[in-house]
Amino acid sequence: MKAFNNNRSEAVGMTVGPQRIVIVGGGTAGWMSAAALAHLLPSSVSLQLVESEQIGTVGVGEATIPHIRYFNSLLGIDEREFIRATQATYKLAIEFVGWGRETSRYLHPFSAFGGDIDGIDFHHYWLHTRDEWPELSLDAFSLAAQAARLGRFAPPPEEAEFGYGYAFHLDASRYARFLRNYAEQRGVTRTEGRIQTVIPREPDGGIAAVQLTSGERIEGDLFIDCSGFRALLLGQALGVPFNSWKHWLPCDRAVAIACGALAEPPSFTRSTATATGWQWRIPLQERTGNGQVYDSRHISDDEACAQLMASLVGEPNGEPNLIRFEAGARARSWEKNVVAIGLSSGFLEPLESTSIYLIQMAIFKLVEFFPRGENEAVGREAFNRWMSLEYERVRDFIILHYHLNQREDSSFWQDCAHMSVPDSLKRKIALFRESAAIEFYDQGLFALPSWLAVYLGQGLSPQAIDPRVAQQPVESLKQPLEQLANHLNRYAQAMPRHREVLARGGVAPNTTAPMSLYGGRYG
Repeated sequence: MKAFNNNRSEAVGMTVGPQRIVIVGGGTAGWMSAAALAHLLPSSVSLQLVESEQIGTVGVGEATIPHIRYFNSLLGIDEREFIRATQATYKLAIEFVGWGRETSRYLHPFSAFGGDIDGIDFHHYWLHTRDEWPELSLDAFSLAAQAARLGRFAPPPEEAEFGYGYAFHLDASRYARFLRNYAEQRGVTRTEGRIQTVIPREPDGGIAAVQLTSGERIEGDLFIDCSGFRALLLGQALGVPFNSWKHWLPCDRAVAIACGALAEPPSFTRSTATATGWQWRIPLQERTGNGQVYDSRHISDDEACAQLMASLVGEPNGEPNLIRFEAGARARSWEKNVVAIGLSSGFLEPLESTSIYLIQMAIFKLVEFFPRGENEAVGREAFNRWMSLEYERVRDFIILHYHLNQREDSSFWQDCAHMSVPDSLKRKIALFRESAAIEFYDQGLFALPSWLAVYLGQGLSPQAIDPRVAQQPVESLKQPLEQLANHLNRYAQAMPRHREVLARGGVAPNTTAPMSLYGGRYG
């Protein structure tokens, strides 16, 4: 392995000891990075994390998507222990209230809708029959949606004709403490302190060390910037520019507060549109997380806070926390010997619970392209391309929710409906509107069921369906579709209630069951 730090005395190309990795910042991003690297590269790295208890964390990312289960499993974390430590609840879907129209309501579940028939996507058959039998909603053909609506939960069986995924609502601060304990047991050193100076590295302009206010100097070969919105290393020290997406995602404020726990915690996150943005409700075991995301050009901070407080379903815990942000991402997440992970790399509002997913993907790609002393620029460029795609694809999917709205109650929503969207998204919308065909990514987070749930939930009706389905008599489809919906409903009804599962401390997952968003293998 080559020496990564030009100030070190080893000759280039000579095998040296473990690379010194310095993680700047704790929170979810910092301790996920520390825990994963300590587990996955135990003999290749020495890890030191620098954080200050005086610097708070944002802490709004309490809802997750199923990929977190893969992360925990890879680290050998027992799921029931994780649930106890983070006071987590289970999550099968996200509910969107008032997003298409003021009266609309739909689920984005972690499962497919029905199953392909003769190689044709199921939704073409459902669209062919929905005018005749409107009582058979699309949700009737999703096992995750059925269970979520009924307040039920069970882990997917090892063998199931219609699989589904699940995730968690968790206390992000507790999760960070849980991972800190995990990481320190595996040799990660934590240093308490605030960084006063970033010391450049000669001759390439990377970073040689950071100096704390105490005077302590901490040198490293690779620095991971988990300093949050400040982007202390990547943005401030190395000057990597921030690309704003405010023209597509205009919300720039959030106010968050917890209140008492719900007696019947649902197994889904709720997102409720307001006249100037949206509110989240995230049920944990001991409390409920609440927040309001909004565009400060349309509503004041005090007004947004008052709206949020009026919507609480329990006694508030503490005072509201105001968060200022701007949607966007750094032009590069990896520059010289600095890798940004988490908010220092980019920010997208938590509408689809993607914050922890983006942290997770950055960690896995860092491990995949870990610098080994030769062709480091090639791996760095590959990492940057991959993470840019991840952010842009999540960005487009979030824009979709705003753009496909038919609300007429405020200029905020009308502006979103008429705004110009990225060409990549414009093409997808046009294709579905014309033919009900769904273009999605071979690599990336959101697959066909996600796009379908939002297209139809937001009120986008296609002008045509697959001609092979259109020529079939509608009457011939009624019985098989009803049988399928009833079968899924009986399966969901047989599951235990969500609160009962939590009262037992959760359930052990089926280790051979799928771990991805829709029931297939993660990957």
